[in-house]
Amino acid sequence: MKIQERLFGMYEGESVIEYTLANDSGMTVSCLNYGCVITKIVVPDRDGNFENVVLGFEEFDDYLQWSPYFGAVVGRVAGRINGAKFALDGKEYRLAANEAPNHLHGGNKGFSSVIWRTEKLVTNDAVGVKFFYVSPDGEEGYPGNLTTSVTYLLTNENELCVTFEGRTDQKTLLNMTNHSYFNLSGDLKRDCLEHKLQLESDRFLELGDDLIPTGKMMDASGTPFDFYQERSLRDGKNSTHPQNVLAGNGYDHPLVFAKKGENTIVLRDKESGRGLAVTTNQPCVVLYTSNQLMGPFSISGVPARNYLGVCLETQGLPDAIHHPEFPTVILNPEELYYSTTTYQFFTEKLGE
Repeated sequence: MKIQERLFGMYEGESVIEYTLANDSGMTVSCLNYGCVITKIVVPDRDGNFENVVLGFEEFDDYLQWSPYFGAVVGRVAGRINGAKFALDGKEYRLAANEAPNHLHGGNKGFSSVIWRTEKLVTNDAVGVKFFYVSPDGEEGYPGNLTTSVTYLLTNENELCVTFEGRTDQKTLLNMTNHSYFNLSGDLKRDCLEHKLQLESDRFLELGDDLIPTGKMMDASGTPFDFYQERSLRDGKNSTHPQNVLAGNGYDHPLVFAKKGENTIVLRDKESGRGLAVTTNQPCVVLYTSNQLMGPFSISGVPARNYLGVCLETQGLPDAIHHPEFPTVILNPEELYYSTTTYQFFTEKLGE
């Protein structure tokens, strides 16, 4: 197992370094100290062909100009906060309204657009990078000096283990996730609509016109949001369900796990034989089928288009601060924020 690093670009006078982690079976994960961005994950198909299975750019300037959070860590709070404001203990805090009038993915810069300190990790059976960032009191409008870390660890079992930790000196909000767009066809040969998804979620959050949860938990059974039995992501594109239509003919929804604790999501591309099992301790996954990806740019030579990737954002429920019935995303000074998600890649023979 090994780590390689190279200069990927410059940002505000600092070097942007790309780290490439490699395990003994040939799987590699490449990531930046800018936004903890995962630029590539290279894994085999059923025939042993190694190809990239996430959306990313070859040039750093493309991340600055075009990236819709490709591979980035987002925070302090993932998703949208209604009205770009919230109250804690009777005091109102106003956030950056970077998707006016609302706040999205941590603000104008957030965690996705800063340089993180790094430490390389090497053990007998894993290799990785640990990222560190201190978000000062008042950054993007949030209270508290927040010390955070993100760890990417690659194992010989073709697992990428992602861990988020945080501590604060004042009561604040924290709800971090990784915003990778997966495409298991390899090197973007096809879109993600034929991918099959399975997870145990009996409810999903209803969204309003602004894509912010209304607070209503909707029953998933008998709808295109029921993934107890695996179903094609195309079902969301073709659906006439008002929530699919609202999201731009697809999914952009928090799916709430049926049980507390550890849950697993399975994504499959039957044509390549690639599969991905995502295991998390978070209460929901935001499923986004890149319904708004059209743009005047290319991704590794492939013109941007809708449905080219699928995000599986494991996290707390979006806009939870405005919905007391949701699991809290408030972090107190005496607490440790701890979120973990493991992405294990596998292959299946034809017909499995």
